[in-house]
Amino acid sequence: MITCVVHYTIDPAKIGAFEEFAAAWIRLVNRHGGEHHGYFLPGEGASDQALALFTFPSLAAYEEYRQLFGVDPEFIAADRIRDESGCVIRYDRTFMRPLLPRDLQTLEAD
Repeated sequence: MITCVVHYTIDPAKIGAFEEFAAAWIRLVNRHGGEHHGYFLPGEGASDQALALFTFPSLAAYEEYRQLFGVDPEFIAADRIRDESGCVIRYDRTFMRPLLPRDLQTLEAD
């Protein structure tokens, strides 16, 4: 299992467009083999930072999903929201291996 953590710097004046962008990607990740854990938007503190977390069963499954970028019309439309609104200033991805509560039972048994 691999989790992608996306760190966004967003334009706080365009939060509505960012929410539309986020909703589109939640649907796409879930439809194409992943599990989206949500977007985390500014609440208190920095008003220009947001996060997204989603998981795929493997890096190979994530790569299959990535092959749709720039090709699939729904992926293109979702990116168009970001590009035309300017809601995202920059972003970067990090891949992490989750340690989940269910994993603790295995660790404790060892």
